[in-house]
Amino acid sequence: MDKASSRLTVWFEEPFWIGVFERISDGKLSSCSITFGAEPKDFAIYEFILKHYDHLRFSPAVAADGEKNCRNPKRIRHEARKQVQERGTGTKSQQALKLQQEQRKAERKTVSRERREAEKQRRFEQKRQKRKEKHRGR
Repeated sequence: MDKASSRLTVWFEEPFWIGVFERISDGKLSSCSITFGAEPKDFAIYEFILKHYDHLRFSPAVAADGEKNCRNPKRIRHEARKQVQERGTGTKSQQALKLQQEQRKAERKTVSRERREAEKQRRFEQKRQKRKEKHRGR
């Protein structure tokens, strides 16, 4: 049976509130960064997850460290308190987000290159057509 878990970390990074959604399934971690405007309330975050979870663009999956199955509730509470006091995201999440950013950058480069080449080809065809019309004496 496959296990899946997710975690949302929200913090203030001048001037916006940033949230990082981490999803772990099949031992692979993928993450997504969300930018909130004003400080989000708990109910607003819950509503956002319910409405927009399907539309989130998660990064490609990277290997995640395995977690223990049964843990002491006091330890879980202690770790949760520690995470709340920490600022930022885990390094695995940052790596996943960086990978996603690099992929988007590569996509943008290829699309812009194709657009530039198409525009260059269009101009060339336009010049050739104009020369042909001049040559015919029109």
